[in-house]
Amino acid sequence: MKKRVLAMTLVGTLCTAMLAGCGGQTSANDKAGGDAAATGDAYNVTVIVKHTDGHFNKVIAGARAYGNEHDNVNVEIQSPTSATSYDEQVNMIETALGNPGIDAVVVAPQQSTSTATLVASANKPVLALDTDFTSDKKACFVGTGNEDAALNGGKAVAEACKALGKDKPTAVIIAGVQGDETHEARLRGYRDAIEAAGGQVLEVQYTDTMPDKAAAAMEAVIQKYPNGVDAVLSIADDMALAAAKVIKDSGNTNYADTVLCGFDGNQSAIEAVKAGSLTIDIAQMGYDMGYKAVEAAVKVLDGDKVDSFIDSGSKVIDSGNIEDYIADMKSKGLWE
Repeated sequence: MKKRVLAMTLVGTLCTAMLAGCGGQTSANDKAGGDAAATGDAYNVTVIVKHTDGHFNKVIAGARAYGNEHDNVNVEIQSPTSATSYDEQVNMIETALGNPGIDAVVVAPQQSTSTATLVASANKPVLALDTDFTSDKKACFVGTGNEDAALNGGKAVAEACKALGKDKPTAVIIAGVQGDETHEARLRGYRDAIEAAGGQVLEVQYTDTMPDKAAAAMEAVIQKYPNGVDAVLSIADDMALAAAKVIKDSGNTNYADTVLCGFDGNQSAIEAVKAGSLTIDIAQMGYDMGYKAVEAAVKVLDGDKVDSFIDSGSKVIDSGNIEDYIADMKSKGLWE
């Protein structure tokens, strides 16, 4: 019988805080199927995320859930300290690929091109998570169909603008890391939706997914467009919330009815939609993403075929369906 272990531990710098965010507290939960591992009758899979935030906490929770449901499964999670700690993630990938005790590596690349280079000589299965990269060593990509998700969210934004009498909405897009495949896909989806509605994207502000940079970008937008813009679309929740705070603090009444859109489905953003400080949020199904990634890794190690792209899904959240989304998060233990 093939070796079957998935190990799930957290890197030392994450420790208690991240575990609490993922709904777990002890190392016992991180080693579902430890008895199977002890017999050598298991697979070892390492999952390397980009960083830890509301989205990746859901991804981690989903990966852990798969491990908890399978007696022969343990999962190891590793995370750099920030979304731009490139050298940290490179070291994690190199170590995992070079460790003979690890059977497969699932990675959410911070830099797709460098990750493709790192895995070029891999002698074990490699799966892309959350963000895709191009490599003949890659077994599959598990993640959100980001362009389609942003397109659907952008359409909802355009409809919200039209409901306010703004038939040709002007928009600003607060983007993340320039060149990141996920962020660029979301940018394309947003832009296509606004332009298809007859609107105009006035400008794109790249902020490296850092809320403080998003706040500075929003301040610059208000200064440049004091008469207001119709919509602000962000590629991540933290930046949308930063932009919302800047708008509120500015006191500029021309931004009072600006439609604000986030992306991730994190609790803080969903609460902001409920409170009215955000209009729309595009929720990634992060829990499903993590679960399906581990599931796919096991299938690959079993010699089964998997689709080249496994879409973990997304949902546009607004005042009409927000309670259903919250109920689902609570049922998964992802709502505090």
